[in-house]
Amino acid sequence: MTETTQTQTAPDGAFSPYKPRSPEYRLAANALRGLRQDLFHDASVYRPLPRMRVDGPLTGRLPGRLREYAAHTPHILVAGIGVLTMIAAWLGAQGGVAAPFYALAVLVPPLVTLVRPALAFWLALAVTALSSVLSGGYGLWPWQPPNFISYLTVLTVVALRTRPRTAAWMWLITVFYTVAAESVLGYHFSNNSAPMLLVSALLLLAVTVWHIRRDAEQTVSAQQTVTAHERSRRTLLEERTTIARELHDVVAHHMSVVAIQAEAAPYRVQDPSPELAKAFATIRENAVAALTELRRVLGVVRAEDYEAPEAPQPTLADLDLLLENVREAGLSVEKALTGAVRELPPGVELSAYRIVQEALSNTLRHAPGASARVEVGYVLGGLGLRIVNGPAPGGPLAESSPGSGHGITGMRERVSMLNGEMTAGPADDGGYEVAVFLPVPRESDRASGDGTGDGAAA
Repeated sequence: MTETTQTQTAPDGAFSPYKPRSPEYRLAANALRGLRQDLFHDASVYRPLPRMRVDGPLTGRLPGRLREYAAHTPHILVAGIGVLTMIAAWLGAQGGVAAPFYALAVLVPPLVTLVRPALAFWLALAVTALSSVLSGGYGLWPWQPPNFISYLTVLTVVALRTRPRTAAWMWLITVFYTVAAESVLGYHFSNNSAPMLLVSALLLLAVTVWHIRRDAEQTVSAQQTVTAHERSRRTLLEERTTIARELHDVVAHHMSVVAIQAEAAPYRVQDPSPELAKAFATIRENAVAALTELRRVLGVVRAEDYEAPEAPQPTLADLDLLLENVREAGLSVEKALTGAVRELPPGVELSAYRIVQEALSNTLRHAPGASARVEVGYVLGGLGLRIVNGPAPGGPLAESSPGSGHGITGMRERVSMLNGEMTAGPADDGGYEVAVFLPVPRESDRASGDGTGDGAAA
């Protein structure tokens, strides 16, 4: 077995042995790259602190002027802590010549966090180092009390405004500064490095946990939104597929009847003229061609395992059987019929039946034990439907079966397909009401092609 050595092209075009990098090396390189990006490159980036949202349960109740002030709460809080550290620094310097400069030095880093977070960290570290050198080891060391508060404030604000890895880098740099200060300037009995490292670690850990939780909540919220959208879209597509299947069955049946009647018509007339026979032949050819195209286009919506129903599609004539079935399921329902019953286009009959079926199913699912009423009105120019149910006996908290929540969407799809109108919403008595009007063109309009016929309406 021969060993092959991988080579890579050098900048001058020559080939040199390729040495793969170890995982540890790549991890360290990525970490240093992150340090350079977060604390060096971003130090000059202008990033003003945004205003706080005021649509919460408490801030949303504030009047207009106070709400505007409440939006600046983070800015006021940081500035207030900076002023307190400035006063503490002035008092700690006992009004000496360097007191104004010291007070200003501990004030600047917290204020800078409002516009340039990474730069504020380096300023706070520089002020701490300068104060440690000038103090000569007197008092608490290496963090004077004003520096202690100012530095912790800067660490917290910067960690809140940046990524979690920035918090880790700031704490490691703080540890490095502590070790370096004690190595160069020696250890003092008033050393407060341990409290600083402990408190800063706890604060940065709390901020990191907050970051992780917020990111997780945002991810879950985004996933829930996408899932709900996909579920709604899938349900809508399934409903449209069902409607297309039913439309295919209805229109294909009528086109087949037209083709058969056109083929048989010449034999029912004694000695038909050649023109008449040719006209019937043309009608049959067009019907067969349309039927073939219809099956080619609409047939693709059928799933491979979909089986066409052997029974004819239901109509309003089957409404009594539907009501009897839901009564057996425990729903008390009554039917009211107004107007002169007449035959409607198959698409209207089928859609009306499905709308009543879905509305009663929603009543069984969401208002168990309630009574329902189905009103069917044959009016001039269309068909009116009204399905209303009373409140559940247990009230709003009555136990109900959860559904997909898209039954109303399917109803609206059917009504929109027929250019109808629909309203759905809570009734005055606490129940729910669905009102639908499906337009039906006059016979003369359908015969002349001005209105929407069975296929067009469907």
